[in-house]
Amino acid sequence: MSLPAAAEQALQAFTQPGSWEQRARLLMSWGEQLQALDDHQRNDEYRVPGCESQVWLIGTVQDGHWQFRASSDARLIRGLLALLLARVNGLSAAELATVDIADWFTQLGLARHLSPSRSNGLNAVLQRMRELADKA
Repeated sequence: MSLPAAAEQALQAFTQPGSWEQRARLLMSWGEQLQALDDHQRNDEYRVPGCESQVWLIGTVQDGHWQFRASSDARLIRGLLALLLARVNGLSAAELATVDIADWFTQLGLARHLSPSRSNGLNAVLQRMRELADKA
């Protein structure tokens, strides 16, 4: 399966920096590009359970393709969410079901920097995306 254009851009961006400090700065700059959620969207209805940080997720489907918006109260998590959204936005429910999040962050060169709690949180976000797609 080919990657969405935004995912290709992320791969290009994250294969350049050498040090973790450079990657962390890049990660936070990606997080700053996330579309902000309104205050009324930052509530329990959209909150993703299983995340140490506060994470909110909204998904919409149009013509069988999913678009997600997400935010967090933590800067680094917002960056990770931006990279996850780059990978999954525009996918069908069937494609979403096959996304390997560990492989994605390995390709980006970030997997070894993810703590178990961050990995669990990202998996919880992906699981929530799949639940939304299954209900639609």
